[in-house]
Amino acid sequence: MSLTLVHTSDWHLGHALHGVTREYEHARFLAWLVAACEREEPDLVVVTGDVFDSATPPASAERMWFDTVAAIAGRGADIIVIAGNHDSPGRLGAPAAVLRELGVHVIGALPRACEDAVLEVAGGRAIVAAVPFLRASDVGETDAATVYKDVLAAARARRRPGQALIATGHLYLAGAAESKASERPVSIGGIEAATPRLFGDDVDYVALGHLHKPQRVWRDTVRYAGSPIAMSFDEVTYRHQIVVASFGDDGRCAGVRALEVPRAVELVRVRGGVDDVLAELAALPDGDDAADPTRPLLDVVVALAAPEPRLRARVEAALDGKRPRLVRLLAEATGDGAALAERVAQTRLQELDPRDVFVRCWERRHADPPGEPVLAAFDRLVSDVRDEAADVVVS
Repeated sequence: MSLTLVHTSDWHLGHALHGVTREYEHARFLAWLVAACEREEPDLVVVTGDVFDSATPPASAERMWFDTVAAIAGRGADIIVIAGNHDSPGRLGAPAAVLRELGVHVIGALPRACEDAVLEVAGGRAIVAAVPFLRASDVGETDAATVYKDVLAAARARRRPGQALIATGHLYLAGAAESKASERPVSIGGIEAATPRLFGDDVDYVALGHLHKPQRVWRDTVRYAGSPIAMSFDEVTYRHQIVVASFGDDGRCAGVRALEVPRAVELVRVRGGVDDVLAELAALPDGDDAADPTRPLLDVVVALAAPEPRLRARVEAALDGKRPRLVRLLAEATGDGAALAERVAQTRLQELDPRDVFVRCWERRHADPPGEPVLAAFDRLVSDVRDEAADVVVS
């Protein structure tokens, strides 16, 4: 029998962009997703990690999560959800026994037995090697490639003729395009970039998460669904989407298509010298209804060759009565004046990436930048610390 699969990923519920909540955008996306599932009538919905933006999401984010899976599962679709590197495996998987009764299968951490990561769903039409983000505690003395090999071997051993073989993952595949502004470097099993050949030619569809830009890797059936909303201003050009895959009676993938997610709130970037920026801001549309949740979010980056003490006041004056909402104002030094460069480098703490801070500190103490082995070791250390923090939260 034929099969329809919907693949979505990286919701990051509870996310805030420079202090501005994205709750309205997420609510709009989830309502659209439920409506899309009503139209497409999928047999299986796969969510490939980073359901939440942090290990301790707000209650409103958890409410949206439960409401959405209940709405989709209530229409007959099976749902598979794997944890991402932002999720707490324990917290995400805590209600797994209850959700399973609704046809919702949650894989927070890798099960001890590989066979337990293999799920037969959609009335037996699909068998899924459901591998979540692999933490150090999951991999142990082995490596990520071995984990995938073992889980896929268990799936192949149970596969019957006509069943679609589907694999999941939350990782970075070599050759894929990443968004450095909003995606944490992650290490799985001691490697930072896995080869797409982890998944053999017999795997009918590979549903991936972690990278926010929707894309295919290696072949058309190896897909990152991407995030449903822009997680940073660097992602304003992404065409956010969900993926719909169709399978024939033989279980093979017969076609893949994307459904573009409508953007509920526009993100606007204005960059340039002071005069150019002020002129562009003056041309923005009018409308200052503070209660309007659809107001565009505005990022302003001003290139300065010398200090401009009144920069913020001038920018705010230009935006008086304008519809876009200023969420970030940054100055970039264009000359080599050390004093100005030091001032404009004072980035907000929440905007700093641990790897960037490490590289800056290293370069102050060493003549050469850190090599790849050093950076890989640092990324593994950060990943281990975050894993320990997540375990503490749910204990």
